[in-house]
Amino acid sequence: MARTRWSRLVVAVAAVLTVSALSACSQANSTQREAENPWQITGATTSTGPSGPREGVPDTDRQAENGDGGEMDRLALNAVADIEEFWTENYSATFPGEFRPVSELISWDATAPERDSVEFCTVSTHELVNAAYCGTDETIGWDRGVLLPELVEQFGDMAVVMVLAHEYGHALQIPAGIATEDSPGLVTEQQADCLAGVFLRHVAEGDSRHFTLNTTEGLNGVLGATVAVRDRDPDDPDNVHGSAFERVTAVQMGYTNGAEACAQIDEQEIEERRSGLPVTFEEPGEEYLQLEVTEDSLADMAAALAAILPVTGSPEYDYDGVPARCSDTTRTVPVAYCPVTDVIGTDVDALAERAGETGGEDGPLSAIVAGDYNAFVVFVSRYTLAYQNDKQLSLVGAETAGLRTACLSGVVTTALSRENSNPRLSAGDLDEAVSGLLADGLAASDVNGDVVPEGYLRLDAFRLGVLGGENACLAEYE
Repeated sequence: MARTRWSRLVVAVAAVLTVSALSACSQANSTQREAENPWQITGATTSTGPSGPREGVPDTDRQAENGDGGEMDRLALNAVADIEEFWTENYSATFPGEFRPVSELISWDATAPERDSVEFCTVSTHELVNAAYCGTDETIGWDRGVLLPELVEQFGDMAVVMVLAHEYGHALQIPAGIATEDSPGLVTEQQADCLAGVFLRHVAEGDSRHFTLNTTEGLNGVLGATVAVRDRDPDDPDNVHGSAFERVTAVQMGYTNGAEACAQIDEQEIEERRSGLPVTFEEPGEEYLQLEVTEDSLADMAAALAAILPVTGSPEYDYDGVPARCSDTTRTVPVAYCPVTDVIGTDVDALAERAGETGGEDGPLSAIVAGDYNAFVVFVSRYTLAYQNDKQLSLVGAETAGLRTACLSGVVTTALSRENSNPRLSAGDLDEAVSGLLADGLAASDVNGDVVPEGYLRLDAFRLGVLGGENACLAEYE
């Protein structure tokens, strides 16, 4: 039988330019995890606090060339003002010299007629869905017509702050001496993610003039945007940014350990972080292929699951929809597991809709939940509930059963990435799973669909399974 494959869907903004010329559980266990949580800050904005623009704070008087004074420009300019205020006060504590702001800010509307379009970094902004730092003239620019509204719609206002903090990170790299014009794109991108994380810590601690950030939906949106927005250098089409795990980790490094950690990011450091992650086996030209979600492809997945996480008696599969009733259990959509009957019911059409349409490298910003594996991993997660039921583990509780489910889904993901696996995943499919974990977290839900609100906890559980295996999941989430 022919080998079935998934290939990654790169969630990207078309022609986003950077670098060089365009630079780019038990109560005890739960308490311990909270104490070790690097995203929580004592005395900082809480997980339930506000996130986004502060009310009643006057807008900055910072201006952008070609701006329209509208909502998107005000959001971007307030973000830049706070970023510049932060680095003015903190740059010299880590880097040589004093902070120097970018020379100019430029705003445009990608939908404007070509005759009305300005240039950014010697490129026409007509249909340029972009946010970038231009090293040629030390400017930062953004598209207020398509990109920024899309970011806000998909991830919230703080996504714009994250993107501009990342772009400002590019402006800092060469003056700070942590990168050169010849530095690999992978290094400069993750340094910029890290430097953005340094600023986000400042916001989370409540010290930003215009913004606040909580560690639930606020941070979820910021990290989702980090995964989704990929700067793209037209002079270096092979320039890569790293997997979702790597990028989120880079943000976390800056957030937790400050700018000193960003200065330590180089090729060797990134390679060490990559140790143990699934590798890519896709053939040339497969980058944007997607496996259709059908009853046949789900049956293939079910067969693989039985081999990866064997159970005493295989659950029954119903592809006509989720169970209408299941005693003492709230059904989840589009896939549900009923422990009483040991049945996994799937609404195939709804699950296929979750996968979304096949993307391509020239598409605009894609939805936060996109890609075939974002759908299949939810199916995988319901099987892991059957596996837990077979081991007589509790299936109820977001912090225990839910995170254990995410962790075991990570175990399956690693097994499916191996070269002789059928079906077989590419490393890029991790990004699709991570996007879903940061969005609604269905793959991290318990049997009733209950999910911890913090997306990073879901992601940490999934990563533990990817890297640590089944025993690590069972030990961590008792």
